[in-house]
Amino acid sequence: MARVDDLLEAALKGIGDKPSDTAAADIKKRYSEMVSAAAAVAIADELRYRGLKEARPAPPGVLDTSGAERRMSGGIGAKKVDVTWATEESGLLLGISIKSINFRDKRSKNFQKNLTNRRGDMLFEAVTLHRRFPYAVLGGFFFLDAGAETDSTGKRRSTFINTHARLGLFTGRNDPGGRDEQYEHLYVLLLDASASHAKYRMYCVGDCDNEVTVESALEDLLKATAVRNPDFYEYYNGILRSAS
Repeated sequence: MARVDDLLEAALKGIGDKPSDTAAADIKKRYSEMVSAAAAVAIADELRYRGLKEARPAPPGVLDTSGAERRMSGGIGAKKVDVTWATEESGLLLGISIKSINFRDKRSKNFQKNLTNRRGDMLFEAVTLHRRFPYAVLGGFFFLDAGAETDSTGKRRSTFINTHARLGLFTGRNDPGGRDEQYEHLYVLLLDASASHAKYRMYCVGDCDNEVTVESALEDLLKATAVRNPDFYEYYNGILRSAS
């Protein structure tokens, strides 16, 4: 298991058991926020290990007294971003948005109810950040409860399949002049987590058949960051380092 998987597994287990689908809305909302926050802390830790020493969020004292996620000025307003790497010289270089859907809708019994809203949240972040930082590399991690893979009916596809379809237009931004609402890389993760275990499977948006690793996803984002900033950084053996 890769280092980032150890970090992510420990962080997700630390949240505790998931509330039931019938729990109060505020309890379910809080749990989803904790999934995003826990994943952000683990991923930022891995990025610092890979050379991005200013990556946030971080535990208090690692970067400053708070280490909290960064509020970035954007093209259409300021926005808190789950994971960021920004420097004084360049501003935002890498950002990762983390969203999740963890509970079945009480009426439909599937996970699709909030899919359009979560997509809208992600696209708003991309537009806000890319308009101010067109060279920034943005990644998106969309966590779905593992049950979203099997909630299809005779009339509709599973939420997992529909997520790929709904997000497919918004990944693959390979040029700084590309569409602001696109992410450089988007991923869907199927999550099964509790206080005793945390299992997940990750897929590139648009390919629901071939699993990828979190490690490879971060490497893709770091490689793209090096390509965008060739005078300052290079990707070498899993690390982003100063260009020689």
